[in-house]
Amino acid sequence: MTREELKAAAVAMLDRAYIPYSHFPVGAALECSDGTVFTGCNIENAAYSPTICAERTAVAKAVSEGHTDFVRIVVAGRSKDYCVPCAVCRQVLREFAPDIEVICLNGAGEEKVFTLPELLPHSFGPEFLA
Repeated sequence: MTREELKAAAVAMLDRAYIPYSHFPVGAALECSDGTVFTGCNIENAAYSPTICAERTAVAKAVSEGHTDFVRIVVAGRSKDYCVPCAVCRQVLREFAPDIEVICLNGAGEEKVFTLPELLPHSFGPEFLA
């Protein structure tokens, strides 16, 4: 999948977001090393803590289908600023892809690209549990 197609897949998820409380849609498109793509949107809950972010939705879908080798993710929002993953999503991505490319979009479709180590320096991973 091309970079533009991956970005379009993330943006398409904005309309599927369930956001009755924050009214802040987020879409994600997660690409695996074999080219498979899993999409996600944020899903809010009245109790707040059960809310799941778009990035974690995409990761959960991928892992539940047997995919754990991720190469890049696009995170899209409709705000003026770039939509970057929250700390919890950064940690979840770190579990599977410590060097994943993170492409963050703003509402105008402009992008800013990060590596996960830039977004989550001095991270904690499974190797620390050995």
